Amino acid sequence: QVQLLESGGGLVQPGGSMTLSCTISGTIFGPTAVGWYRQVLGKERELVARFFPRGGGTTYSDSVKGRFTISGDNGNNVVYLQMNSLDSEDTAVYYCNLRTSQMTDFWGQGTQVTVSS
Repeated sequence: QVQLLESGGGLVQPGGSMTLSCTISGTIFGPTAVGWYRQVLGKERELVARFFPRGGGTTYSDSVKGRFTISGDNGNNVVYLQMNSLDSEDTAVYYCNLRTSQMTDFWGQGTQVTVSS
C-alpha cells in the first residue's frame, strides 16, 4: 500500500519562505506523476506543481510559477516543495499526490500552510 506523509507546514509571514516535504512509502512501480496540490475551504483542490519521474519535466500553476520549486530525492523517496515570496493567497492545506501509470491517485493527509503577519 502506498502512503504519503507530508510535513513542514505552519505559520509564515508574508514574503517568507517555507519548505514542505512528502515522504513516500510502499511499493510503487513507475509513478506517472508526483506533485503538490492545495485546497482552501470551500474551493476545489488545485494543482500547485508536479514532476514526471519517467519523462522528466515539471509543471507549475501560473500563480506559483517563479516562486515555488518542486524537487525529489529518489534515494529517500522524498518530494519537496520550496515556497518563496509567500503571500496570503498561498494560505491553504497542501496535499502531496502520487499518480500511478494506471491513473490511480494516492494522497497524503495534508499540511496546513498559513501566511499571515
